[in-house]
Amino acid sequence: MRFVWQFLAVLAMYAIGGNAVNAVKDNDWLTLVVGLTAAALAVLVYAWVVRRTERRQALDVAREGAAVKAGWGTLIGAGMFGAVIVNLFSSGHYEVDGLGSVEGALGLVGFMAAAAAMEEVVYRGVLFRIIEEHVGTYVALVLTGLVFGLSHLLNEHATVWGALAISIEAGFMLAAAYAATRSLWLTIGVHFGWNFAAAGVFSTEVSGNGSNQGLLDAATDGPKLITGGEFGPEGSVYAVGFGVLLTLVFLWLAHRRGHIVAPGARRAARANSTATLPR
Repeated sequence: MRFVWQFLAVLAMYAIGGNAVNAVKDNDWLTLVVGLTAAALAVLVYAWVVRRTERRQALDVAREGAAVKAGWGTLIGAGMFGAVIVNLFSSGHYEVDGLGSVEGALGLVGFMAAAAAMEEVVYRGVLFRIIEEHVGTYVALVLTGLVFGLSHLLNEHATVWGALAISIEAGFMLAAAYAATRSLWLTIGVHFGWNFAAAGVFSTEVSGNGSNQGLLDAATDGPKLITGGEFGPEGSVYAVGFGVLLTLVFLWLAHRRGHIVAPGARRAARANSTATLPR
């Protein structure tokens, strides 16, 4: 039952926060404020429902070290997308025509912060974490990664290839990042850094959701396999390649830190010991 209550709580927050941000998306300053508020509330709701249903503190969103973990995650996500753009630019498929909009970029800070926080508490905080207890890290990574990617088929310019690319480069990678660090702050940071770099800095489409006006006035052009077409650079083979590489790095870290969960291991530990459920 804890899965049901947790999932319903974060899903309700996702719906409320998403509708609130979409309602003000035409005003950049309001989007900044409402988006950051929705992001904070998503984390608070997650921490509250975990505390109520599992009788323990949600250590993956603990305040201690939160800023550092989120900061490192943001750098990783932004760096990963920056590497994609460098490859597109060097191959002549990304062109900068000048400066874009500072206000537009600020609005995208709020929009992408809300999206990152809400999606991470749903997909990694609840779905991956609890499914992992039953089927282990690897199966949970694949299952939740596919669900995460396929959910993007609802976007305006979605494609099957784009959804599969998101599954691999983001769904698998973010689950691996959570397995390695057991920190939602880190995965929220990676998610935000990737999305904000894509929309708020390089002004590209994000997951087929239409064009964005960030800090640069720029455009991509070329084969869909290279540029991602209307889906955006997340559908690029460059993005998939960097996502796979980072996934392997995070899984290596998870192995090294002893964070890989065997099927049923954590569920058995919870049943046999109250030490895993501090009050």
